Amino acid sequence: MNQKTALICGVSGQDGAYLAQFLLDKSYQVYGTSRDAQGSSFRNLKTLGIRDQVHLLSMDPEDFRSVLVAIRKSRPDELYFLAGQSSVGLSFEQPAETIKSFTIGILNVLEASRMVDFPIKVYHAGSSEAFGDTNGVAATEETPFKPRSPYGLAKASSTWLVDNYREAYKIFACTGILFNHESPLRPERFVTQKIIQTAKRIAKGSDEKLVLGRMDISRDWGWAPEYVKAMWLMLQQDKAEDYIIATGHTHSLNDFVELTFDSLGLQARDHVKQSKELMRPTDLLISKADPSKSRKKLGWAANYALKEVVQEMLKDAAKD
Repeated sequence: MNQKTALICGVSGQDGAYLAQFLLDKSYQVYGTSRDAQGSSFRNLKTLGIRDQVHLLSMDPEDFRSVLVAIRKSRPDELYFLAGQSSVGLSFEQPAETIKSFTIGILNVLEASRMVDFPIKVYHAGSSEAFGDTNGVAATEETPFKPRSPYGLAKASSTWLVDNYREAYKIFACTGILFNHESPLRPERFVTQKIIQTAKRIAKGSDEKLVLGRMDISRDWGWAPEYVKAMWLMLQQDKAEDYIIATGHTHSLNDFVELTFDSLGLQARDHVKQSKELMRPTDLLISKADPSKSRKKLGWAANYALKEVVQEMLKDAAKD
């Protein structure tokens, strides 16, 4: 059987790095893109020990010619679009950049895939943020989008683009609507990694406080290395469809904080304070998922619950 080739747009991020590792283990030839492949550090690839196994290309997702050149050079069987500004909080400060990074990026990928003379299966990284607040009702693939942040709006728009190209041009393109998924590769601007790293320093004797915004928000948190398998499974199907990827269990941010400090033998109430400055203009209160379609059609289910996610992040962080 011929070796498959994959192109991962955004290989330097958390999901890109874990996906590259997963595909290499399946004997894929893996190409990965960054806006500046020569200048980027690819820290996550180095952390996973796979930096030298990935063929790196410079590609600007917002430049059509750049996208087309990368696709022609790699000639992928599968293309995973994971690029773009990845912080919900930062999207309020950089709304235009966030929206362009997703919508123009995936549009260029879809157009290029339509133009080349070989078939490509396209995976697009969607987000639960596109749903907005479903008022505690578990979202399914049929739940209407009602985003409450520039990030969510961008993800909703790019998902609609994928749907349109799939219908209009019969491209094999699908969206994984991923709910929150964490790992030690998360940068500290993400609240979960901020909690883990701050609690770790406090456990070592730091007298700092963990400063957070709203703690009553609830999310479905999973383990990122598991989620990349679901991405791959979507492209192994006979028909391109969208899938929700989540654990199906929702917990509050306060639960995450309590579990983290408890695991370190500390009382969270002694080390945490809230700040109005960290509260977003709009924020969905409860994010809840129904991942039954992915269980039924992909045979995928999350094995890590919140407790295991926290333990793994603490364990791996302790190696730093």
